[in-house]
Amino acid sequence: MGLINSIREARRNADVSNSLYLGAVGQARSPVFFASFGVPDTVDGRFDLIIIHIMLLVRRLRQNGKAAADVSQSLLNLMFADMDRNLREMGVGDLSVGRQVKKMAKAFYGRAETWETAIDEGTDKVGSALAETVYRSVDVPAEAISSLASYVMAADSHLAGQTIEGLVQGDVDFPAPEYQKPAA
Repeated sequence: MGLINSIREARRNADVSNSLYLGAVGQARSPVFFASFGVPDTVDGRFDLIIIHIMLLVRRLRQNGKAAADVSQSLLNLMFADMDRNLREMGVGDLSVGRQVKKMAKAFYGRAETWETAIDEGTDKVGSALAETVYRSVDVPAEAISSLASYVMAADSHLAGQTIEGLVQGDVDFPAPEYQKPAA
């Protein structure tokens, strides 16, 4: 592949990643997560929701050929670059931004591994994993945790039903988050 083709491919991956990232962030900002699911409306709570959605996308893309793997890596690069930019906008000093992004990357990879393992084991395990991560600093009703766990499982299945061809073109669709009220 020539230099020009490499540049075009990198630009295309950047455009696709941007589309996927905006889709994930847009979904993570859905007010229902904070109002009904009890996710803390804090920097940490928002971060957790973004990384849940990015993890789900990376999970779907990761083992589907070179084009999907390249988009997946570009998506992660974009997410970390956005974290860097956001930290700077929040006033974090230049000398500590790198350290903070490294800490966030470690959190991302640790949580992503925990959540992926839990997804493979079922909704109850996802609920336990979310309780230890997303809900670590708040006390919420069990149905809130169960609802978020059900949503994560539904989103994983929903993404599995989307074509890789569509995803590597930047087309992503997440299911509507639905809070599950406990049976009376």
